[in-house]
Amino acid sequence: MRKIRAAVVGAGEFGRRHLRAIQQSEAAELVAVVDIDPARAAAAAQVYPCAALSHPRELNGRVDAAVVAVPTTAHADVGCALLESGIDVLVEKPIAQDLTSARRLMETAAARGRVLQVGHLERFNPAVTALQAALRLPLFFEVHRLSTFTPRSLDIDVVLDLMIHDIDVVLSLVGEMPEEIRAAGISILTPKVDIANVRLAFPGGCVANLTASRVSTERVRKLRMFQPHQYISVDYSKQEAFCLAVTAGRDISSNALKTERNEPLLLELESFFQCVRDRSRPRVNGEDAARALEVALSILAKIEEHSRVVARSLVSGRKA
Repeated sequence: MRKIRAAVVGAGEFGRRHLRAIQQSEAAELVAVVDIDPARAAAAAQVYPCAALSHPRELNGRVDAAVVAVPTTAHADVGCALLESGIDVLVEKPIAQDLTSARRLMETAAARGRVLQVGHLERFNPAVTALQAALRLPLFFEVHRLSTFTPRSLDIDVVLDLMIHDIDVVLSLVGEMPEEIRAAGISILTPKVDIANVRLAFPGGCVANLTASRVSTERVRKLRMFQPHQYISVDYSKQEAFCLAVTAGRDISSNALKTERNEPLLLELESFFQCVRDRSRPRVNGEDAARALEVALSILAKIEEHSRVVARSLVSGRKA
């Protein structure tokens, strides 16, 4: 079976991760890396042997699929150019900087009959797969995603950088959009929001509390879900899921859910290449990613609203 000819656009941290994973894949052949900085592209191509290019148009006719790992503000322009050239695309999360750009990507993919997958990595985490298998009626979520500060992804805030992973997972598990959003966030080390706390209330009665920070002293990736007679805890990093249940006789049972450890990035890319091969619908498609983006942008609007309230309170306090 012929391997999928693949390229990565963007030779930054995320781009290099994709280069490494594609090189390891048995389903694909790494053809090229593209970056507007020729030196950075050349450096990446030395580590992961392939052609070093400086513009996405140089991929025309050379590849079947490409990963878009450029800054979020360029996702739509780069992604649409590739789709229009007949190249299937996996674009890193978030799908775009705004819903108009997200729709442009989706419409271009549909018009050209191309595959558009979005890199919401945690959907491929074996622990999340185990949680989905145990899902019945989610009633409450408590989610924490904390990271130490790094200089990457500072073009977007913590909601679009980190929390959007958990927004996507929760939306996929609940199966509906929230009807109420409450949020607060603050800037610490950057001009954008670095810490955020959010409450999502869904029409069916489920509630989700999400916290994300990129100025923590430790790295935490945990989700806790409660449903009738069950509590399930997921550790994304360890790829572990633990279930505590109350039986009909009021006894308490506990057990680890079965997971098959694997690297989510490799699983994500293998799934993408399979979609490219058989023209199937991606597990995380444009519509899924657009819904997550819509909720994330609504959260940011609520954070801005909360910030104005705090600012007025501070002014009133000083006057008093």
